Amino acid sequence: MVIPQVVSRQRVADHGEVYTHPREVNAMLDLVRHETERIESRFLEPACGTGNFLVEIVARKLAVVKAKYAKTQLEYERYAAIAIGSVYGIELLADNVLACQQRLFLLFDQQYTQLYEARCKQACRETIRFILRRNILQGDALTLTTVAEPTEPIVFSEWSVINDGLIRRRDFKFAHLINRADSHSLLLFSGSGEETCLREPVKEYMPICLFALATQE
Repeated sequence: MVIPQVVSRQRVADHGEVYTHPREVNAMLDLVRHETERIESRFLEPACGTGNFLVEIVARKLAVVKAKYAKTQLEYERYAAIAIGSVYGIELLADNVLACQQRLFLLFDQQYTQLYEARCKQACRETIRFILRRNILQGDALTLTTVAEPTEPIVFSEWSVINDGLIRRRDFKFAHLINRADSHSLLLFSGSGEETCLREPVKEYMPICLFALATQE
């Protein structure tokens, strides 16, 4: 689905909303191709709109997941969840947030259905939806707060696979994550796993099975 670059003149006037053309999106992402094709590499789009950048990043990551793990459904499901969980978006407009979440979900679900047909698990789909609700948020990247509650900080979840195949979730304030980051970088939780260990999570969760992840709502 191709999103037009301008939805309406009013939205341009009110919010400066102009979407980047796929040609430019891909040209920019090609500059960091090695990161876009690394499953665990995390990206943030601080004004994500309906997800033009995030959709292309996820498409590249899912191609890698398919190539490496498609022969084993559980491994595919686990690493597809990590790939989806590696992209983050902030957007002022509620309709754009929902559209971005839906585009990313459909990208996953089309590949998942094509690969496994009747063996697809509804619990896996619910997990992906849950991750997207945690990662694509309505907020203001300048004030670092949510739109619904302007005094509430934006909080993102970090997702990782631990040794026994369970999924670990840790929540971090966005403001804390960018204190040491390059303000021009799309990378979030940048660097190795040790880098985020230097930052204090606001909440840590017990490792849990992929298919039970949505119970941590």
